[in-house]
Amino acid sequence: MEPSDGPSLRAVLFDRDGTLIRDVPYNGDPGRVRPMPQARAVLKRLRFCGMATGVVSNQSGLGRGLLTYEQVGAVNARVEQLLGPFNVWEICPHSPEDGCRCRKPAPELISRACRRLGISPAEAAYVGDIGSDVEAARAAGVRGVMVPTPLTLPAEVEAAPEVAADLRSAIDLLLPAPSRRNIP
Repeated sequence: MEPSDGPSLRAVLFDRDGTLIRDVPYNGDPGRVRPMPQARAVLKRLRFCGMATGVVSNQSGLGRGLLTYEQVGAVNARVEQLLGPFNVWEICPHSPEDGCRCRKPAPELISRACRRLGISPAEAAYVGDIGSDVEAARAAGVRGVMVPTPLTLPAEVEAAPEVAADLRSAIDLLLPAPSRRNIP
């Protein structure tokens, strides 16, 4: 999208597990947090360009009683230690059986992140690794980019409007060409 085509991008939101950090199911141990390849560089680049960054994540381990809020908070703090500060965090603490309105693929977490950042959905993008991520982006009215992992289902990749091989390629899709020059 060229800047003259509509609102310019002001924020990039990310799924946490499988996108920014290695997916360790129901991880409550900050010592097990490992960034995905390119995550640090991509976030540095976005921040250099003046983009707000955020994390939007389902954390069903809370609703299932497998994790405490303190454990999730400690893991999130470790993510920030390794990858730098995020402007916004939105977490769904419910299990899939709860029928909440915030769990992705519902749009509420992404919509709430945009409201907290003071931007319209047209000014945000969301990067995730599974179908519910891009479905949530579409439902919230933000641009969605999938970065598949070996766990991503082929049908999810096929259904995604935009797919990138890795985080760097995802950001290349989102940033206009002039914004990509001379950036770390």
